[in-house]
Amino acid sequence: MKLAVRDLAFGYRGFPVGQGVSFDLAPGEVLCLLGPNGCGKTTLFKTVLRLLASQGGRVTFDGEDADALSRTALARRIAYVPQAHVSVFPYAVTDMVLMGRTAHRGLFAAPSAEDRERSAAALAELGIERLAEREYTRLSGGQRQLVLIARALAQDTALIVLDEPTASLDFGNQLLVLERVRRLAAAGKGIMMATHDPDHAFACGTAVLAMKNGRTAASGPVRETLT
Repeated sequence: MKLAVRDLAFGYRGFPVGQGVSFDLAPGEVLCLLGPNGCGKTTLFKTVLRLLASQGGRVTFDGEDADALSRTALARRIAYVPQAHVSVFPYAVTDMVLMGRTAHRGLFAAPSAEDRERSAAALAELGIERLAEREYTRLSGGQRQLVLIARALAQDTALIVLDEPTASLDFGNQLLVLERVRRLAAAGKGIMMATHDPDHAFACGTAVLAMKNGRTAASGPVRETLT
């Protein structure tokens, strides 16, 4: 599954944020999106995910236009991991991860045995199966972030978007999350990750897209682009 973004313009109704952004993301690659607060990283993500309508350009998955895909079809191609947050409700970790299986079930269908197996496998792959029965609201920031990544894994997509997955985490938990990102890419997932830290791109990235004022400032292989 290859994601291709061409000359994308993005923003909100009556408020453009960025334009002219192009990049590719293939399985096994980690594209690190770098830039200061307010440069348009999250808005770009939301446009690629069709949470916001594009204001120009094109987004395709294996050549198929994203605008032609249903929400369910899109959710079977790409998963989204927001910044770690504290849920209002004290869901068990296993239930949080099961939510990632929604794209593979009917609207009112109960989780199947396969859904539960895939959710358990996602927790095991990240080494956090011991947290399965814990309340999500009682976890540390780093643990919550890994649970959200496990939810994306349970969604069973080829591509994953992570919005600043190390934000507000201590150094040890940052290293833990970055190591998991490397492992996911090695297993064939295509990862697009926003970060403020160029060292994160060196740690796990294969390519970088640096943004400024909603436009591409530089892009290419990490060690050729970040000098």
